[in-house]
Amino acid sequence: MAHDSFIVRFWGTRGSYPVPGAHTVRYGGNTTCVEIEIGNHSLIIDAGTGIINLGDELLCRSRKRGGKPIIATILITHTHHDHIQGIAFFAPAHIGTSVLRILGPRTFQYGLEEVISHAVMPPNFPIGLHEMASLKIVRNIRQVDTIVFNPEQGDLHVFDPYHDHVDINPDMVSVRIMKGYAHPRYGVYFYRIEWGGKSVVFASDTEGYVGGDRQLIDFARNTDLLIHDAQYSEADYQEHQGWGHSTPQMACEVAQLAGARQLVLGAS
Repeated sequence: MAHDSFIVRFWGTRGSYPVPGAHTVRYGGNTTCVEIEIGNHSLIIDAGTGIINLGDELLCRSRKRGGKPIIATILITHTHHDHIQGIAFFAPAHIGTSVLRILGPRTFQYGLEEVISHAVMPPNFPIGLHEMASLKIVRNIRQVDTIVFNPEQGDLHVFDPYHDHVDINPDMVSVRIMKGYAHPRYGVYFYRIEWGGKSVVFASDTEGYVGGDRQLIDFARNTDLLIHDAQYSEADYQEHQGWGHSTPQMACEVAQLAGARQLVLGAS
């Protein structure tokens, strides 16, 4: 793998629940999981059932690198079940040498660690989150925070740019956060990942506004790749307005007004 690789892979592209079968072969039937491979580091967005196949792939890569430990960063957009349901079956989570940094929003009185722990604890799952052998660092992040890390060294820092000063050199990955409020009931985080002069914006589970979501348009300004929710056709949207999902036309409007170089439509 080239040191300067910046590769986006889609491991899960569905919303609500997995839909395996002949009719979903082209794009797959797993729920949301996107991997951004930066150098030898995997930055993972959401942990739907797509993360299960990704886990198997990470084990293969580890073996090819002589058994080098898996160090991955997982960004959670929100904690609806279809965005975290794959964690329990993520193979690296059960290996003692793996280091998983899991970051995402706090939901009022519930921290991210508490929500994920409840999703994989008995009687819902045979073992709890902290019984899995890997080292897991679970952290709440806020929409004002910026995440920076070196993809080769693995160190990660979360800081508030309004109060903290951190020099981001070209070797560092930076992740900025925007909170969208159109998805019930507590909203969702969008992420903008930048490295080596390239950028990706991930905006799932969002519903468009008349004239476009101006805040998201600014957030995605001139990005190389915008991944945007497009769950409903225009006909379906008439029956699902207010459900927190967009149409392809809404996604295209945001991409065009933001000046995004490429748009990927997703159902999430």
